[in-house]
Amino acid sequence: MTNPLSQIILTTGDITDLAVDAVVNAANNDLILGGGVAGAIRTRGGPKIQEECNKISPIAVGDAAITAGGNLKAKYVIHAASMALGGWTTTESLTKSVLSSLKLAAQHKIKTIAFPAIGTGVAGFPPDQCAKIMIDAISAYLQNTTHMKR
Repeated sequence: MTNPLSQIILTTGDITDLAVDAVVNAANNDLILGGGVAGAIRTRGGPKIQEECNKISPIAVGDAAITAGGNLKAKYVIHAASMALGGWTTTESLTKSVLSSLKLAAQHKIKTIAFPAIGTGVAGFPPDQCAKIMIDAISAYLQNTTHMKR
């Protein structure tokens, strides 16, 4: 059971086009915006996002960092580092990066956030396991908070 004031909505589409407070980037710990979700964020958001990432990287695998959203509709991008550059996502790193993202969102009073399927691209994590882990982690987090709406 999640907080009754919060909603978890599953959808498909282009995360870079969502009107939310923050989008989450499926990041590597060097915060290099390469391909996949990160590449789409870099392309649509503009060079400012990578410039900010360069100033704060590297971060630990499992941690998250925040930058401005650049040209995106979202005000912020939260970079969830579920892997090292060239590495693989694990159950532990996925769970930890999702929770780190949510804690960072709370610190910035973010009420709406969009997550991609973290680690399912080049990091090789199975999509069905990713969905279960992410939903479980987000649901557990929402039981103890009231700041998040969607």
